[in-house]
Amino acid sequence: MKVYVEKFNEVFLRVYSSPDVEAELSEHFKLEVPGAKYTPQYKAGLWNGFAYLYSLARKTLYVGLLHYLRDFCQRNQYELEIAGQINLQDQITREQIEAYVKELNLHSRGKPIETRDYQIDTIHHALNNFRAIAKSPTSSGKSLNLYALIRWHLDNNRRVLLITPRSSLVEQMYSDFEDYSSANGWDVSQYCQKLYSGFTKFIEKPVLISTWQSLHPLAKKGNWLQNQNFDVVMVDECHTAASTSLIGIMEKLPYTQYRLGTTGTVANTKTALITLEGLFGPVYQAITTKELMDRKQVSQLKIKSLVLKYPPDFCKVMCKAEYQTEMDFLVGLNERNKFICNLALATKGNTLILCQYVEKHSDILHEMIQEKAGNRPVYYVHGKVSVEEREKIRGLLEQQDNVILVSTFGTFSTGVNAPSIENIIFASPSKSAIRVLQSVGRGLRLKEGKSHCTLFDISDVLSWKNKHNHTIRHSAERFKLYSEQQFQVSINEINLFGLQ
Repeated sequence: MKVYVEKFNEVFLRVYSSPDVEAELSEHFKLEVPGAKYTPQYKAGLWNGFAYLYSLARKTLYVGLLHYLRDFCQRNQYELEIAGQINLQDQITREQIEAYVKELNLHSRGKPIETRDYQIDTIHHALNNFRAIAKSPTSSGKSLNLYALIRWHLDNNRRVLLITPRSSLVEQMYSDFEDYSSANGWDVSQYCQKLYSGFTKFIEKPVLISTWQSLHPLAKKGNWLQNQNFDVVMVDECHTAASTSLIGIMEKLPYTQYRLGTTGTVANTKTALITLEGLFGPVYQAITTKELMDRKQVSQLKIKSLVLKYPPDFCKVMCKAEYQTEMDFLVGLNERNKFICNLALATKGNTLILCQYVEKHSDILHEMIQEKAGNRPVYYVHGKVSVEEREKIRGLLEQQDNVILVSTFGTFSTGVNAPSIENIIFASPSKSAIRVLQSVGRGLRLKEGKSHCTLFDISDVLSWKNKHNHTIRHSAERFKLYSEQQFQVSINEINLFGLQ
């Protein structure tokens, strides 16, 4: 039995065979969507909760899943016949990349940058393989890699689209590029254009830096995105690419050959991971966070687990509560918020407090801390704070050394470059591996005089007998993650109400 494959465009393969084999392919590339059972479509019986990556109607499969198709054929003893060349590769040597990056004369904050071996490896891999997911820990120099890649592509007359998750990261990326160019004379404004709310949609420069939220409505309007003729698409923090909007953008770039996703944390569900690989290609990792710590190229992470224990009467009630009821109880509990406030005030150095909710939690903590902070600066960042104000606060963090910053996971857990953070407090529980690792990454960046970062991981024991509460189970997921990452954790049990 044969399976025939040809390249339809840079997004999809055309895959066809006999009807029964095609049905097998549809079943093989069927993935359960996490949380599907909670959607209105599923509840109404309009959707079975699965994503089908192989389309029986169009007979298409993402280009990046070719290696999975090969495995499928090999296991089933089907002959795979591929028409033409699908995954292009270049023959650039590592030595060429090393010499090129050296000639860029990169600087940061007025000092020369020493490009590390794993950065050269990542840049080399991205250029030679045309499509990849570059998994690299926070503080491993991801934005420098993107800068070097953009410069290479521009020198080869290619147009580049760089997508970030938020407008604040557009500004940060643009600012980083200016910083890297401070000694080599490359004018960022001549080559790079920003696009988000308030910026023109008329694209006249070869590099566009935008957000997927800004591009999604444009991509839905005819061939606007396709007509920009981008040769290269790079998606920063590509673990967000599992979202429907970003998938739609990637599918609207049918002739874009070079595809790179960058992330510090690859999606932790099979559905999201395979979708990412389909859009960008296989995962490549040149170094891990633990290796960076061993090399002393990032801060040494200390995790202090603060396990809050509650009176039996609380536990008997809350162990039976729904998740949202438990969360509302925790974030609204005055004693718990006082504990977080006192913990933050007791820290030395710049401290970041991360919360899940704005009105229900971070508003309260910010007000409580500000009342007791005295002369210690206290800042607050949430979704309604403007991009300009966030950049201003980020700059102040670099100038000051005893700041408390209250923020939400959504606005400050991913991508933000703030090397001066020495303490992080998880004020809200989470089990998301991506959220946890991205948040940890805020404190790993090195700065002169800084060698360590302390993460205070707060968990709440509201279990009773053999019934465990939701958020203590979430803490078990975090501990599993810390163990996988080889992070060292110390555990401290605390009776929140002073009970013995």
